Amino acid sequence: METVQKIALTFTIIGALNWGFIGFFDFNLVESLFTAASPITRIIYALVGICGLINLGLLFSKLFHEDK
Repeated sequence: METVQKIALTFTIIGALNWGFIGFFDFNLVESLFTAASPITRIIYALVGICGLINLGLLFSKLFHEDK
């Protein structure tokens, strides 16, 4: 499971950097690499969202397991 966690963290960091670019520079890196209406763009956004949920689950599982 450690490999899945590392991949999820990598995608989450990429998503966070993209949101930073959007917020600071009004520049969407994903849409500049692929077209805005591209299915690949939607797949990337979906993967980043799923990876964020995986990381959220990891955060809560670590918080609850440290109490023991």
